[in-house]
Amino acid sequence: MTATLATGPAAAPKRAATAIGMGAWLSRPLASYHLVVTITILLSAFGLIMVLSASAPEAVAEGKDPYSMFWKQLAYVALGAVLFALALRVPPRMLRNLAFPGIVLAVVSLALVLVPGVGVKIMGARRWFEIAGFSVQPSEIAKLALALWGAHVLATRRRETAVLRDYLVPLVPVSTLICVLIVLEPNLSTAVSLALIVAALLWYSGLSYKVFGAVAVVGVVSAAILAVSASYRAARLFTFLGKSSDPLGSDYQPRQARLSLAAGEFVGKGLGQSRQKYQYVPNAHNDFIFAIIGEELGLIGCLMVLALFGAFAYVGLRIAQRSLDPFLRLYSASVTTLLLGQMLINVGYVTGLLPVTGVQLPLVSAGGSSTAVTLMMLGVLANAARHEPDAVSALRASPPGRVSRFLRLPLPEPVRPYQAKLLREQGSRAQSTGRGRGPQERPTGSAKARPAQSPAAGRRARARRWDAPATGEAERARQPGRPSVQRAPEQRRPAPPPRRPRSSGR
Repeated sequence: MTATLATGPAAAPKRAATAIGMGAWLSRPLASYHLVVTITILLSAFGLIMVLSASAPEAVAEGKDPYSMFWKQLAYVALGAVLFALALRVPPRMLRNLAFPGIVLAVVSLALVLVPGVGVKIMGARRWFEIAGFSVQPSEIAKLALALWGAHVLATRRRETAVLRDYLVPLVPVSTLICVLIVLEPNLSTAVSLALIVAALLWYSGLSYKVFGAVAVVGVVSAAILAVSASYRAARLFTFLGKSSDPLGSDYQPRQARLSLAAGEFVGKGLGQSRQKYQYVPNAHNDFIFAIIGEELGLIGCLMVLALFGAFAYVGLRIAQRSLDPFLRLYSASVTTLLLGQMLINVGYVTGLLPVTGVQLPLVSAGGSSTAVTLMMLGVLANAARHEPDAVSALRASPPGRVSRFLRLPLPEPVRPYQAKLLREQGSRAQSTGRGRGPQERPTGSAKARPAQSPAAGRRARARRWDAPATGEAERARQPGRPSVQRAPEQRRPAPPPRRPRSSGR
């Protein structure tokens, strides 16, 4: 008892010092960037190990090399690493210029993959292109394209003057078209992932609660109708609801996954010692790899994976909060929501909390296009982390590090002073009035909801651009490289009359 009482107070300063040290490290300018890179490396390496462990028995049973799936996954991870490095080098302005061509390419590729002879049909689904022995899934590319294009479109909307149509058009029609093309493959799980991107973009752009709730209800009803439209999807849904129980049919996969998790207990059976992966759990290296993690590494391994995704959620939202560029802010928030939502769906149906879908565990499940595109998404997120104001100042004030010199990363471009001031004013107004906008500024689609203003003020508001400086002429004249604004002739003050010289008295 004495030892316990002695160690209790002594441990408190250590915990306090640890907390202070962690807080000091998180306050460093490049902490977000280092966290994104570290989490990406850890998840990719862990995914390669688990893919090797889960896929070797199935490959041996099919008469293949037990390392065949591992080498293929390693090749996609290497491709994703190259895309990650390229995404770090692209300036945000160029990303916005590539957003529209990217969404057009995504729509065209989704339409071409449905053409017989062009798209490859595997297990009743036509989702892939076969290029030089590697399969490319255009629906995965559509995720990145929609996140970039949607963030670009909504970043051009000014919150004070935007109405409901500005938020929903053209984002909702284009995303609906993409989802319809993906459902025709069929691939409902990827359509759900795209719906997560659209929901995140609308939510973080500041759409009112009522309108967002209406859009969410329409999406949930559409997903429910599509879920019962196919026999295999309806069987999974009824099994989850307890209406049917076929241990050798629709209930086989979730039952075997739960048995695998139960066999792992707290510490697991050891890496590579799973029994359920020997053709008991279907798609053990892909959709149900979390069950193999639970069996081999136990509850500790599962919590480790969840902790990594929790840290990713924290750093992604941290980047979105600190970004001054509205485009980077919306992109960071939407990609963080997408990857976190995919993780929750995958873990949910493996543990029996959700009906079975085909959503993969990001960077951990085997999947070529998914892994490469996810790494490119994270590369753009790391690029956004390098454009935080403190990170920009630190990178421009100090010489580049080893990684920056090796990758030849350009210096990030700072947000212009008047843009930063405008965005800070919008952020302060958003915090003072609640979420996004005040009640009088929320987009409702009607002219009655707009605040009353004089005709002259309305003309001035319409004439002001999104990036117009909110400074006076004197401050604008002091800004380098910006021409002074000349007043119109009718707005100029009349010149005072010339004074007559005083008489000298002579």
